[in-house]
Amino acid sequence: MSATPRFRQGAGRLCLDFVRTLRHRGSPDVVEELPDAEALLAWVRQCGPCADATGRPDAANARELREAVHTLITDARAGRTPDSHARDRVNSAAAHAVPVPRLTATGQLAQHADDPVRATLSLVARDALDLATSPSLARLRNCAGPNCGALFLDISRPGNRRWCSMGTCGNRAKKETLRGRTV
Repeated sequence: MSATPRFRQGAGRLCLDFVRTLRHRGSPDVVEELPDAEALLAWVRQCGPCADATGRPDAANARELREAVHTLITDARAGRTPDSHARDRVNSAAAHAVPVPRLTATGQLAQHADDPVRATLSLVARDALDLATSPSLARLRNCAGPNCGALFLDISRPGNRRWCSMGTCGNRAKKETLRGRTV
């Protein structure tokens, strides 16, 4: 396994980490991180509970779910009635079985699912439904990075976090501020 994770995590919720797979959303620099089945499997292995996921999952279906999750959360933040297509898509994904815990022969906790990708996407959908109806929604923020577009849950005590990640957007902003002072 590589030292650097392939996908960004740390948005505060599994559904938000999944939505982040369309990087730089709304900007000309948009990057699709789930172009194919192998990329989807890699996301499930890295971000989901089933590290041993295999198969040939439908990446187009996963991308459709991702956009439905984004729409559902965006509508909830705006206080709008949920888009019916997005609501139905997320509800449908949430209805599938989720991974179940089991203790391995070595005493480790592992998650198992007959279809680990579908089960992980069910967790994503359930998490999105929970977030869309939760008081935590008030702590959902857009990254202040000019081309980022990421959503994150601000769990800081004062509730004034500005960037999706200090390691990327936060550092970039600080460097630009410093450059502006030295010019």
